[in-house]
Amino acid sequence: MRTFVVVWGGQLVSLVGTNLTGFALAIYVYQQTGSATQLAGILLASQLPQIVVTPFAGALVDRWDRRWAMILADLGAGVGTLAIALLLGFDRLEIWHLYPILSISGIFQSLQWPAYSAATSLLVSKENYTRAAGMVQLAEALGQVFAPALAGVLLVAGGLTTVIAVDVATFLVAVASLLVVRFPRPEVSEAGAEATGSLFSEARFGFTYIRQRPGLLVLLGYFAVLNLIFGFLGVVIFPLLLGFASEQVLGTIVSLGAVGMVIGSLIMSAWKGPERLVRGLLLAVIPLGFGLVLMGLRPSVPFVTAAAFIGFLSMPFANGFSQALWQRKVDPDVQGRVFAVRRTLGQITGPVALIAAGPLLDLVFEPALAEGGALAGTVGAVIGTGPGRGAGFFMSLMGLAAIVVSIVAFSYPRLRHLEDELPDAIPDEAPEEADLVAVSPT
Repeated sequence: MRTFVVVWGGQLVSLVGTNLTGFALAIYVYQQTGSATQLAGILLASQLPQIVVTPFAGALVDRWDRRWAMILADLGAGVGTLAIALLLGFDRLEIWHLYPILSISGIFQSLQWPAYSAATSLLVSKENYTRAAGMVQLAEALGQVFAPALAGVLLVAGGLTTVIAVDVATFLVAVASLLVVRFPRPEVSEAGAEATGSLFSEARFGFTYIRQRPGLLVLLGYFAVLNLIFGFLGVVIFPLLLGFASEQVLGTIVSLGAVGMVIGSLIMSAWKGPERLVRGLLLAVIPLGFGLVLMGLRPSVPFVTAAAFIGFLSMPFANGFSQALWQRKVDPDVQGRVFAVRRTLGQITGPVALIAAGPLLDLVFEPALAEGGALAGTVGAVIGTGPGRGAGFFMSLMGLAAIVVSIVAFSYPRLRHLEDELPDAIPDEAPEEADLVAVSPT
């Protein structure tokens, strides 16, 4: 896993920088506008172009050297961040500037995930897919734990310009780590030979590949539903916690909860996973849903922190087992296309949740659990009434929905027997050695 570790280290540094800028820009936009709608619009400006472009990006990833696809993704996103820094430096930055810049950066970033995921299948052996997925989850967890605190320090020390300068530097670290490695090329499979054609037909092939494998199609649908459920979390968490805690305490709860994700990722990084990945995946979502149920029940800092820890601890296992399944079952030379379609369809429900969460909270749940509200005498008698209690009820319903969906999914034979019915596309022997090489940028 030597080459993978080098690439992973560069991506870890870049991810911390990306989270720094994301956190700082969210604060900047809200302070400048005082509008949650503007903040949601900035998030959508980055996400929606990725959803549209990702299938085509996946086709390009399979055509190109995946290392250069990752380099292009990092450079493109870095240029967008640098543009924001220059506008800030000349005191020209307006909120509307962020929409096109983040949209263009999102298009470049659409290359990143399919290229990174497909390259991992070539850099590590099949037996280590779960460990590699755990390391990727660990990088995300470390970014979530450290980036907000570091962004706060940098904002005080030098403002948004300093944060963005650090982010640009992290992009350069990621590119440098990719320039000193070499990726092996995948052998052309039967499926890959059939998929050759125009860019549009190759992008469409990802849909065809999944549709012809019912077990993968059900797995994709399962995660699309989960992403819809968990997509509400980013909005619901703030009114829930601010209903009984200060902004500083809110940050502490989220950071301590994310420590659970770090621990879970560390365990995944050292463990090759269970013998039956589908069973492990579905069982991992149960405690995640249980943690969300608990978070909504009591307006107590220790109680909610412990519940968040339980939920975050389970998340790397669910994501890691799913990633290992896809890497095992999809031919390496078409993984860019297939993984891109998988990401598009799996996450297309996220913006729906983002758009719907605010009205549901403001018009339905919070009024129902206000003093004298429609549910004050029933649900309110159990979880309390007042500010944030509607969000708490919403959170508990999200957790229950995740548990029910997992039980229903496991009862479906196509998913339960996926590992038996669909043969592995990856051979058992170790992959071709991917060497570290000392090369210049040219």
